[in-house]
Amino acid sequence: MPPHLSADHPAAQPPARGPVDALITQARQLKGDVDAVRRDTPGDGSDPQGRWQRALYDLAVHQLNDLDEHLAQLRDGPQPLPEAPGAAGPVPAARVVPTAPRRGSLLSRVGSAEWNLLTDEASWSGELYQILGRDPAADPLTLDELPSLVLDEDRPRLTAMVTDCLIDAKPIDGEFRILRPDGGVRTVHMMGEPVLDADGSTASMWAVLRDVSELRRSQRTVSETRDSLQRHRHHAQSERRLAVELQEAVLPPWRGSLRLPHQGPETLDLAAHYLPSSTSALIGGDWYDALELSDGDTLLSVGDLTGHGVTVTSDMAMLLGALRGMAVAGTQPGQLMSWLNQLLDATAQPALGSAVCCRYRPETRTLNWAQAGHPAPLLFRDGTGRVLTPPEGVLLGATSGAVYGQAEETLEPGDLLLLHTDGLVPGRREGTAVAHRLLELAPRFGAARTAQDCVRAVVEEFGETEREDDACVLIARVAP
Repeated sequence: MPPHLSADHPAAQPPARGPVDALITQARQLKGDVDAVRRDTPGDGSDPQGRWQRALYDLAVHQLNDLDEHLAQLRDGPQPLPEAPGAAGPVPAARVVPTAPRRGSLLSRVGSAEWNLLTDEASWSGELYQILGRDPAADPLTLDELPSLVLDEDRPRLTAMVTDCLIDAKPIDGEFRILRPDGGVRTVHMMGEPVLDADGSTASMWAVLRDVSELRRSQRTVSETRDSLQRHRHHAQSERRLAVELQEAVLPPWRGSLRLPHQGPETLDLAAHYLPSSTSALIGGDWYDALELSDGDTLLSVGDLTGHGVTVTSDMAMLLGALRGMAVAGTQPGQLMSWLNQLLDATAQPALGSAVCCRYRPETRTLNWAQAGHPAPLLFRDGTGRVLTPPEGVLLGATSGAVYGQAEETLEPGDLLLLHTDGLVPGRREGTAVAHRLLELAPRFGAARTAQDCVRAVVEEFGETEREDDACVLIARVAP
């Protein structure tokens, strides 16, 4: 019974687009203005003040690009996962929402430095000391000493950037991680250029260094969350596929109408239907069954195990197989329920279930039935209906050694028997309220020609309504 999919959790919904769109527009306008000023700033190294200004403009553009990206994520919300082939839709889930970066992670700390290759002198801004965790009273590190702060695996990257800058006059634009004296690891983004002397050789190198640790951490969180959602989706799809295959393997293969027993005048016209949950993406433990027995009797049953997923479907398959086997061996409904209760009570995974089991003898048109905490069958005759008086019976798996009563009903030609599971009438849990809604269908049943027409009436009445749980209905009509 392929269920509908639940709506996304409210926490995963994107915020109102209007205000965020306005912020994105403002950020892009500002980025354009900064970029225009940056292009007009001299960058030939002749003016140290202009050089530092252009470096800060470069950094501002980087910052605004990051801000643009984050605002877009805020506006659009989590990106949708790709559809798997044959998937019924997005899996809701339970979803994990990425933790928002701390305030200040976008506008992170910025420091500057210049290394004079002729004098081997270095000068750092006070902010760079804070980024690297160095004592402001200490001398700044030379280019040869700077790699000592960098993690071993990132050191070759820094060395290559500096070498390319000093030898080939290439700009520096890259990241590396440093280990601070306090044990903290920070990610630093470095931008810089060589400063050439009159003969074109490299005289010094300047750089702007930015602590991007929080930004990269937030980006990793988004990436890891997306990967987690992808894995969860694949797991849910695999579990649902397995549950569906298991369910289809054990439930009756017939669709539409069925007549049992296959021979004889006193046959039952049978039809059944599933109504899926609209709030769960997993298969539940509902079942219906109709089986011709070796002595000519017909077995009718419906039931429901609590919960959803592969484990519940597996337990349902076990119960249904046991029910069929015991019925074929001649076990009467009351005793059959007692043994099913013992079987469910002995399972490794505690479970609860409800069921109703009927054994119909066509020669005498007698119906023997028992129930385990389940809605009683409804009997419709001559345009009216009533609820059969249920014999004693508690939920399967609720009490060890429970005793189940058995009732008998004599049917007449044209009678219609309706068996159903909880959840058939959405929003109604009280047995009397559910029965009342179903009994209101008596005139439509009286005018129907087949059991399939009656099932169609039930689906038309309740099938389109959102329901919290799966449900099924089985209708048996005594041949007139």
